[in-house]
Amino acid sequence: MKNFYNGDTLVQKEWEFSMAYDARGDRYQNMKYNRVGKSGLMLPAISLGLWQNFGSVNVFENCRKILLRAFDLGVTHFDAADNYGPVGGSAEETLGKVLARDLKPYRDELIISTKAGYGMWPGPYGDGGSRKHVLASLDQCLSRNGLEYVDIFYSHRYDPNTPLEETMGALATAVQQGKALYVGISNYRPKEAREAIELLRQMGVRCLIHQPCYNMYDRWIEDTGLQDLLDEYGMGTIAFSPLAQGTLTDRYLKGVPEGSRASRDGGLRNNAVSEERLAITRRLNDIAASRGQTLAQMAIAWVLRRGRVTSALIGASSVEQLESNLGALNNLEFTDDELAAIDKAMSH
Repeated sequence: MKNFYNGDTLVQKEWEFSMAYDARGDRYQNMKYNRVGKSGLMLPAISLGLWQNFGSVNVFENCRKILLRAFDLGVTHFDAADNYGPVGGSAEETLGKVLARDLKPYRDELIISTKAGYGMWPGPYGDGGSRKHVLASLDQCLSRNGLEYVDIFYSHRYDPNTPLEETMGALATAVQQGKALYVGISNYRPKEAREAIELLRQMGVRCLIHQPCYNMYDRWIEDTGLQDLLDEYGMGTIAFSPLAQGTLTDRYLKGVPEGSRASRDGGLRNNAVSEERLAITRRLNDIAASRGQTLAQMAIAWVLRRGRVTSALIGASSVEQLESNLGALNNLEFTDDELAAIDKAMSH
């Protein structure tokens, strides 16, 4: 609290004196880094996603604390998209402020990724995989982040209404213009993924990485052969929603708490918090406890268990939640019995 005199009146005004950010010198000692497929790039085993909790509806100072604490703990990869918020675009604006205010000296130590493909602005060009939308979206992303380039630029989804050659051509242009160092795809099924990878290869651009949903409930990248395809091409995999939007945590052990995502209309599919799912969650929580982990930590470790997934992409609404989830790195190994127990817990 600092005092100011305004004539004869004592005016008290609270000022926030923010010290210049100085990253911890030991930030790389405890993080595990994995090579992205057969490329030269490495990503932290756990990356921080800005899908939720970093928009204009959130408290900026809390967002800033999470981002800086993540970097202090070795998380060098921040993942965003043009439509992340809420509202759309605001998560990148938040990241841009922190980059400008605190992380500018560390830009070359960071991997910043973004995506284009989902609805972002009105009219026929604000959505999809057209060259018009993809490249305009990238320029807007760079402006919001205050950057000259992003490290990874994704096609956020396959657009059946746009020739895939056009979408991949836009990604190739982003690399050729120096606005992206690498490109990737997200949410692509195996057939379209193979075609996209081959098209980029013909254009002289490597498809670095795929970002699919993957967790103990949703194993589609195994069931459809997508992970085998990515291994075949020497690509990386970064799994989003490893906690199944929070249902693979201890938050729902006793039901649906007030204020949780599941309690909000449209927050989660109804079956995600059904009694059957909650029973599974409780069984999994017991297994996690036997491993000396929280359920969230075990769920993250499970995604990384075989070394085929490069990075698990987590969100965080507080520094405490971030720190707890990064604790997954303390035990990434599973015995065959533990894996069998997890599968059995989910099948009953």
